[in-house]
Amino acid sequence: MDTVLGAPPAHLPPRRLSRIFRDLAKHAEDKVTIGEIRQALGDRSFATLLVFFASLNLLPFPPGSTLVLGPPLVLVALQMVMGNRTVWLPQFLLNKAIGADKFRHMSERLIPRLIWLERLIKPRYWPFARDHADRVIGLAALILSIAVTLPIPLGNWFPAFSCALVGLALSERDGVLLGIAVACGVLSLMVIAGVVIGASMMAGAVMH
Repeated sequence: MDTVLGAPPAHLPPRRLSRIFRDLAKHAEDKVTIGEIRQALGDRSFATLLVFFASLNLLPFPPGSTLVLGPPLVLVALQMVMGNRTVWLPQFLLNKAIGADKFRHMSERLIPRLIWLERLIKPRYWPFARDHADRVIGLAALILSIAVTLPIPLGNWFPAFSCALVGLALSERDGVLLGIAVACGVLSLMVIAGVVIGASMMAGAVMH
């Protein structure tokens, strides 16, 4: 694996997500697979993988793309709930790919937002004892990731954004950001519930 895209040497701090996106976009030739993204992350925490896969779901891909990009997010969150120490993804998901040009175009829109968030987060007011947060936060992420995967028009972006905030809060032990993330998550689920209820009422009215 190219050292540009692989994990950094042990004596260097882990690259932030904005840098990983930039490097992947810069060196992509034909397509970018989930496996390449996973390898670019190297030996990183569940929190960072959660943010990364949630960020992919923030990109404005065509309708139905969350059926491909959502399952890795669900799997990461589920393994957090189960208390796993390492992340496993099936080979068929690792082989899923995004066109290089499309990935570069979408990364140009996402990277500035990631950089802005990365400047704001820091360790503060963390409500959990050390190593006790993964399962609780994993459960919240699992609920949001399932919402991301549901085929609801315009209903995926907000829970994906909330899930990314949850992962960022966990990665830096930022209790303030965690509170914001939970609030956004609850609101996103309320929005989805409203869309579903509204669609059901409209369908019922049309049928009658």
